[in-house]
Amino acid sequence: MGFSDDPESRAVLGVTRSVGGRVWRERLDAPAALAAETIAQRQGLPDIIARVIAGRGVTPDAAEGFLEPRLKTLMCDPSVLTDMDAAAARIADAVMAGERIAVFADYDVDGATSSALLARFLRSLGTDPLIRIPDRIAEGYGPNPEAVSEFADAGAKLLVTVDCGTSPCAAFEEAAKRGLDVVVLDHHQAGLDLPEVAALVNPNRQDDLSGEGHLAAVGVTFLAVVAINRELRRRGFYARTGTPEPDLISWLDLVALGTVADVVPLKGLNRAFVVQGLDILRRRGNVGLAALADIARLSGPPSPYHLGFLLGPRINAGGRIGDAEMGMRLLTSDDAAEAADIARQLDTLNAERQALEAETLTAADAQVAVVASGGNRQVIVAHGEGWHAGVVGLVASRLKERYRRPAFAIAFSGDTGTGSGRSVSGVDLGAAVRKAAAEGILVKGGGHAMAAGLTLSKNRLEDFEAFLEEALGEAAMAARANDALSIDGALTAGGATTELCEMLEKAGPFGAGHPQPVFAFPAHRVTYAEPVGNGHVRCTIAGSGGVSLKGIAFRAAEEPLGQALLGARGGSLHLAGSIGLDHWRGQKKVQLRLIDAADPLKG
Repeated sequence: MGFSDDPESRAVLGVTRSVGGRVWRERLDAPAALAAETIAQRQGLPDIIARVIAGRGVTPDAAEGFLEPRLKTLMCDPSVLTDMDAAAARIADAVMAGERIAVFADYDVDGATSSALLARFLRSLGTDPLIRIPDRIAEGYGPNPEAVSEFADAGAKLLVTVDCGTSPCAAFEEAAKRGLDVVVLDHHQAGLDLPEVAALVNPNRQDDLSGEGHLAAVGVTFLAVVAINRELRRRGFYARTGTPEPDLISWLDLVALGTVADVVPLKGLNRAFVVQGLDILRRRGNVGLAALADIARLSGPPSPYHLGFLLGPRINAGGRIGDAEMGMRLLTSDDAAEAADIARQLDTLNAERQALEAETLTAADAQVAVVASGGNRQVIVAHGEGWHAGVVGLVASRLKERYRRPAFAIAFSGDTGTGSGRSVSGVDLGAAVRKAAAEGILVKGGGHAMAAGLTLSKNRLEDFEAFLEEALGEAAMAARANDALSIDGALTAGGATTELCEMLEKAGPFGAGHPQPVFAFPAHRVTYAEPVGNGHVRCTIAGSGGVSLKGIAFRAAEEPLGQALLGARGGSLHLAGSIGLDHWRGQKKVQLRLIDAADPLKG
């Protein structure tokens, strides 16, 4: 694969418009290609593995450390985070004084894992915390005065919020009235106006210079646990009480799960959390996670894919359409029977969530298909009366993927709507939503560049749609025009071996900010293609040498990719996708996850 400074000349296999409407471009520019050559020589790696590593911004000098991400080399001193020492001191005070501690968390996987991690740590010290995770629909995001009042009535003297609490709120005023100190452990974007609390630890607060803003809340919580543990050791707590010092590393499975599920960038410390956390998960020490893996029929060694697409959604299902505390209870349970029962309930809820999502997506798609495909809207806004608020974020994500533009889904109940938005690279959704809220178009709203949440009145819906087109239309159009599929290299079906997949795993884990490698398969024959399951297309492809490779295109049966595969049976296509190991009945086989295709005769 040669290189040029002209982006169009870097079109892989000459594909300038795939069935997905994208140009295929080489991920590596000329300097990165030279870095790949150096990495291959120094580390003794195959060229294609070195290309993957260089394509993720790794320099030759950093390659050796990149291939072995370890906490001991990547973990910062927790004290570099603003307010961490104050937070550790206040929580240590409570532990040593026997004060009742209350924990309030968000209702997603990051909140569940953060609260479970903190609960397991505190219980190991002989302190049993009160834990509250709010109902997504009835209570909404963040701490509320009612919960604080309940904590105070139960005797709590310290409130610790995890994965929430960075913004000032009435709940903290209630805490001050009721004599509760507050410590915040969070990672969400922070403005200049911060609440008055005993300590607010958030690597994304504007006066934090730690450089750890990529951490999920569970990563921040783990650093806090390390800091508290260190402070208790310094004060002689363990020696004086005879309490065994907890094995913090044994909880990295929780950190890995929350990190992957919250889709934070898998770089730096996050890579070490996930790599070592997956190793802990394989040991099945957490009874709840083991039960969930069994009910999800997880086969083979756990991977980021399993965390993000099998375990995470089941824990999230409780917060979306059931009891928000179910996930936390599962992750803190040491009773196998109880864990198995909760896992079964979460699995059932997840199936119900999938059905709700599919039903809502069908309605949303019918509503927006004409205006989106006709180019009349650069930002999609779908809405419906009676839609379940717990699935609107998932529906927005599907619409964003389908139409390659920012999308909102809003569930109305009477005159009030609750919605979520998902964006594309280069379009800051959170900034637009915050501005709309500041201008009074929304009742409230916030978020970050790629995702946002909002509440609005039905009579301001058209105003909101017009505002989005004005604020984001130009950026959304430019993002779609520049949309390209980055290709790491070319492979054949015969070259996609189990050995190659195992070597690729050393360059992982892959996820947000550290994308899964994508390979082009030139002019492969589609020998088999059929729809399977819930809208997927399973296929078999063969290269010129006659070697076959099984593949699947998820949720593609009604999409251009699926239609291209089904229509090409017996013919050839340029194909693009990622390879991985499929573990079935103790056997390892390579499977291709297809994401795009192109006609070899059209390019």
